Amino acid sequence: MSLAGAQQRLRLMTSKGDQMIARGAFVQELESKEICGHLTGGMDLISAYAGARCYLLARTDLFLDRHQDFIVTSNWPFDLVRTFGAALVDAQARTSEIRRCLQAFEPTFQDIDRSVGLPDEFSQRVCLIPYNAGHARMVLALLFSKDAFLSHDRLRDVAVASAYYTSRFPEVVSTNDTLSDLTDREVECLSWIGEGKTSDEIALIIGISRNTVNNYITSIMNKTGAKTRSEAVAFAVRQRII
Repeated sequence: MSLAGAQQRLRLMTSKGDQMIARGAFVQELESKEICGHLTGGMDLISAYAGARCYLLARTDLFLDRHQDFIVTSNWPFDLVRTFGAALVDAQARTSEIRRCLQAFEPTFQDIDRSVGLPDEFSQRVCLIPYNAGHARMVLALLFSKDAFLSHDRLRDVAVASAYYTSRFPEVVSTNDTLSDLTDREVECLSWIGEGKTSDEIALIIGISRNTVNNYITSIMNKTGAKTRSEAVAFAVRQRII
């Protein structure tokens, strides 16, 4: 079945007697999109499987750095992205770490203020699906027709499919190159620095010598371009390393 055909069926089949596109067909079609290396095509299909009219995929970990383009891909109307998309992603970016972990892959709904100016055929509620893809923190926002049939099971499928599919595109989920250069031990030292620990205290906690700790810190400085420990910690927080 073509993507256009799937979208049409998913939009029209809302009665109990109708059968929506099967999961098996969805998975097979998504695999073909992955082989073609087409991010937008895959997200179009995922959106259609959910029965959504429009989708917006964003990286919430990039939002606070205004020099980064946090919108990955979207077929929302441009005015809607401009007036509502940024505020939506901002709220997700400021979610606490514990809440983000508990809500990962769990679809939630948020009312859209009528002043936003949605087209008449759209529901005034947006479905938000937060998830992680590697080190990237993502949110998929779906808009539905007013009379759309929504299935929680399908939305959970969409959450898993989105996480898997976007992770197949390194250019989408990659972070600063220095992130991949930091070793696990360096990240561990950086975390303790963020807790205010000295080199002697870190050495005692980890069970290594003070000189080894200082060597790790020197390496961290070189890789992150930081001049002080505070700058290194600030970098790590911005990049969601710690």
